[in-house]
Amino acid sequence: MFDPIVAFFQRVFTAIGRGIGLVVAWLLWPFVALGKWYRARSWVIKGPIALILLALVLFYGYFVWQTQAWTNFDPDYVDRYNLAERKTPAGSPVSGPGATTTGQTAELTPANQAAMDAGTSTTEALAVAQLPAGTACQPSAIVDVAADLIDFNVDQNAWISSMLAYKLGFFGLDWDDTPWLDNKASFQRGINQAVRRTAVELVDSLGRVRGTSGINNDLQSARGNIQFDEETWYFGISPFGPKTPTPSFYRAAMRDLRKFNVSLGNCDAVFDGRSDNMVEFLDRIASDLGNTSAIIRERSELHNGGWFDTRADDRFWFSYGQLYGYYGILSAAGADFDNVVTQRGLTPIYTETMKQLRAALRIQPLIISNGREDGWIMPTHLATMGFYILRVRSNLVEMRDILAR
Repeated sequence: MFDPIVAFFQRVFTAIGRGIGLVVAWLLWPFVALGKWYRARSWVIKGPIALILLALVLFYGYFVWQTQAWTNFDPDYVDRYNLAERKTPAGSPVSGPGATTTGQTAELTPANQAAMDAGTSTTEALAVAQLPAGTACQPSAIVDVAADLIDFNVDQNAWISSMLAYKLGFFGLDWDDTPWLDNKASFQRGINQAVRRTAVELVDSLGRVRGTSGINNDLQSARGNIQFDEETWYFGISPFGPKTPTPSFYRAAMRDLRKFNVSLGNCDAVFDGRSDNMVEFLDRIASDLGNTSAIIRERSELHNGGWFDTRADDRFWFSYGQLYGYYGILSAAGADFDNVVTQRGLTPIYTETMKQLRAALRIQPLIISNGREDGWIMPTHLATMGFYILRVRSNLVEMRDILAR
């Protein structure tokens, strides 16, 4: 009784199997034909072709390895800095006459006190008069973290965006437009965005006195180098000729930042840790995160193709990298502005913000899905990431408002 039904399904599945076989054969026939042609040739022709194929395998094998191996990736990397043990604001003396370990700025000499009486801040007053010989100052944790993030991007890992294989794309198609091999590049660009924003603020306000003193040359150089194009290889078309690749500029920025911190540790540079500078710093970061949130919202609302949205992973991992960078930079800012955070009662909300940043870094899906927010099959990872970004941004705005009162 069931024999005709069973026979029908057997014929259906047999037809499907033949169809799949024909498709596979159609896809593979060029390679089969090339294989036959290759076997019929002499070693004079086979040898160079084999070497070329081996070079291509090694070339793309190295590229695939670099995109998949995230060396020293650690969402808890902030713990290595032991920031909770730092009780001296950046730029304040930590040894010699006038040193302090109480979280306040250093005790002023009579010459510095005269500058204070004229209406300048403690940090500015310390910059006005010569500190006693043998004095060492506290380096900036912000600068340390920013330099280490650059090191993580271009020394501990290969900078993917400027690799030749990445620039060539997938048969001419930009890797960013495919679902493969672009996650690490987006993650690195997100970190770089956080470092760029920080470098600008270090030059414009944090590394000078009230914006009226001269710009620090090391910070100025670091800002220029870290702003360099992200995709430059050793050779370019426009303009035509050899070029200095992107990682070289970023390494120069890292060296400039470390040089500034050495000067700051020797009390030869300034870190102006006033509350209004912290207000401006938090405001710029909040604006940066707001821009990323808008990009995520646009992608989530207009291109919610679930697992088939090939650009969702770019947006997700860029945002993830940005939060990864800001987690370290904002944690460091809490140490550099320790006196401001303590005196203005920001410790609870600052601690909560760092917890929210760390919570966002726990989201590490294997495949990024940009599904509908009311969908029940495909998840919406972009909306989840956007939620964490808005939570962090909201706390930054609240801290900014508290400091501005």
